[in-house]
Amino acid sequence: MKQSLLISMMLVALLVAGCRKQVGSEVPASASAAVSESQTESVNNDSLVRVTRQQDTIKVMSTKMGRTITNMVFVPEQYLKGREERYPVLYLLHGADDNYAAWSNHVDLKQKATQYGMIIVCPDGQDSWYFDSPIDPKMQFETYVSKELVTYMDSHYRTIAKADKRAVTGLSMGGHGALWLAWRHPDVFKHCGSMSGGVDITKFPDRWNIDKRLGKYAAAKGVWATHSVASLVPTLKPGQNIIIDCGDRDFFFEVNMALHQALEAKGIAHDFTIRAGQHSWQYWVESLDKHLKFFQQALTGKPVKCTTSIVTRDKVSKTPEVKKTEAKTPEVKTPEVKKPEPKKDAPKPEVKKSETKQETPATTPQTEVSKAA
Repeated sequence: MKQSLLISMMLVALLVAGCRKQVGSEVPASASAAVSESQTESVNNDSLVRVTRQQDTIKVMSTKMGRTITNMVFVPEQYLKGREERYPVLYLLHGADDNYAAWSNHVDLKQKATQYGMIIVCPDGQDSWYFDSPIDPKMQFETYVSKELVTYMDSHYRTIAKADKRAVTGLSMGGHGALWLAWRHPDVFKHCGSMSGGVDITKFPDRWNIDKRLGKYAAAKGVWATHSVASLVPTLKPGQNIIIDCGDRDFFFEVNMALHQALEAKGIAHDFTIRAGQHSWQYWVESLDKHLKFFQQALTGKPVKCTTSIVTRDKVSKTPEVKKTEAKTPEVKTPEVKKPEPKKDAPKPEVKKSETKQETPATTPQTEVSKAA
């Protein structure tokens, strides 16, 4: 009798200890962008994690690099309510001089995941440009994102583990990385995009530590060329859903226009937009919704219509859209022609100077421009 009672007490003690362990592993829901340990608990490597909140920070081991990489995961609200339904995944990449928390610092990704019905993953790409560095074994982020991280997500979260249920996009360096990963691994990502992407790194040989990943440009021009996403266009085949956009005042404007023209010449369908904007978070936050709508349609298997819209404020493009805006400028000059009628007033040219001063603030961007890629 005493023995049975003792066994019962031991079982109760074990159950209580297990409960305490599970509760203690949780991180408060208010924890945000700071680096933290995993907020999820895995029974083992091959099982689904117990997701108790929409936002998790996880550390995934990279065998290729021999180190762990931090990532943020955002699941739809409906993910928490069910146990069977699986979801498509969007991999959202940050730019240079930033980290895995960059997007969540500017956008409510929990709300976006719920609104668009997809899991959103933000990996830490450091300043890797998302390719495997031929000279730095600790910078192998093509392998990490396209294989190691995707494998982890598919084995630990309720994802739909198919290429046509995965998308990847990003800003600046992340725009280059998203196209690089998808175009080199179409069997992993069927849908891809770029916002203000640095899509031809050969035009910027002294910026953003790229030489630390590939070597000095003067001594390794061939390596730089083969690691630039623009060089992949000749290898592309129709079938992927692609969305690309850039601001008309962005320092990556010209390389994005060149990529657009190369894709058109190759016959690769893509959605392409040039609109008013600079290399800034205001521009990227606005772009994200367009990308999410595009991917939502593509991930659900609906036909995606690709359009081209090029509207600029300066004479920086030979597109028909720009010519139309140039045609409107003479209308502004007509009131100025009437003013010179009194020829006796010689000092009146000074008035024109004050008018130009009033016009400059209207064209000056109000947002903070990022110098990072």
